[in-house]
Amino acid sequence: MNELTRKQQDIFEFLLGNQQDFAYPPTLDQVCSALGLNSRGSLHKHIKALTLAGLVEISDRKQKGIRLTEKAKQYKRPDDESAGIPFVGFIAAGKPIEAIEQISYINIPEQIKTDNSCYILQVKGDSMIEEGIFNDDWVIIEQRSCAQNGEIVVALIDKAEATLKFIEQYPHETLLIPANSNMSAMKFRPEQVEIQGVLVGQMRSYINK
Repeated sequence: MNELTRKQQDIFEFLLGNQQDFAYPPTLDQVCSALGLNSRGSLHKHIKALTLAGLVEISDRKQKGIRLTEKAKQYKRPDDESAGIPFVGFIAAGKPIEAIEQISYINIPEQIKTDNSCYILQVKGDSMIEEGIFNDDWVIIEQRSCAQNGEIVVALIDKAEATLKFIEQYPHETLLIPANSNMSAMKFRPEQVEIQGVLVGQMRSYINK
């Protein structure tokens, strides 16, 4: 699914979840109407991209309905529990790095996530090693916009760079604190730091690469 734009993926997932609601494969006009789109031409371009990706095909009916291919029917929708939770890229445990989203889905044990919305990040860096969080570990993050002092959070700094650290919050400043005695706490004005989630689980591979 990585070759699709967000709009194309939205259209595909709509078709995947709603084809049973149509007596026949829906036409471009029906999809436009259902999605509230104004431009039939723009939709046609997205459908062409989905066709090239092997996910949809145009039926031979006079109305030119859009139907899913067999390849598409094997795809698990993100709201399907068996599809896992989203892996959205890398997080710095060290110097903040740019937050990059490259969404795919990973199945994980129920025991290391919560019932709330969660996502997975892969750690880059060594600032959390004294907490047992190492480079290339995967961390499970419960999506939250607030945290208690002392929790390990995903912090977005100045809406540009993300890091994984302990957090201490005060009226005049926010501290992002590493678990590495060779590193110092990072100090910011409260408005510079946006909490994007709290650490709830962790995974590690011991396979030599």
